[in-house]
Amino acid sequence: HPACSPVLQAARGYARSVAKKKKDIPSHLDDLPPTMLKKDYANLPVMSSVDDVVKRLLSLEMASQKEKMKVKKQQLVEKVRRSPSDNGSFEVQVAILTAKIRTLEEHLQKHPKDKKNRRFLLMGLDRRRKMLGYLRRVNYSTFEHTCKQLDIQYSPPQPYTRRVTKRWLVKKALCIKVFQEKRKLKAAERLKQRRAWQARARAAREQQE
Repeated sequence: HPACSPVLQAARGYARSVAKKKKDIPSHLDDLPPTMLKKDYANLPVMSSVDDVVKRLLSLEMASQKEKMKVKKQQLVEKVRRSPSDNGSFEVQVAILTAKIRTLEEHLQKHPKDKKNRRFLLMGLDRRRKMLGYLRRVNYSTFEHTCKQLDIQYSPPQPYTRRVTKRWLVKKALCIKVFQEKRKLKAAERLKQRRAWQARARAAREQQE
């Protein structure tokens, strides 16, 4: 039978699916020159007189991903910081968040089932969107400069709309009623405390007289 011929059996054995080679995903750390020194050794005056072998060991060529991230964060921060001593402004925080977000995006392209880091990515994107929204309201020129330097496209959040149902209206009315009752109780308690303080102050003045 032709289906059992040795030639066909050999062909079936060779015709196996070949594992697809994963594409090399470009990283945002690829633009860092390998001869650049690590962040902890870049500003040391001793580095100008050390051997080339030592420089190579302390360069980004031998650095880990974490050490490269430090250099990348420093580069992004230098683009948007207001002054050399600025380490906590909104622009600096956006730059640090941008480096983390791009690293998580590259990680999720290689490991799309990593739900934990996907959650961290969404949290970082939400936090950066809020910071950029604040900058956009307060100082639009700074907002434009930050987005341009960090290559960010800002998209404002969509307005939240809720479908009004009878159950939701009843629940809202109940919550408002509970809030009002609680505020009345707090007001009565504050009035009682104020009267007690006034009585103690009056007694103290009478003793002094």
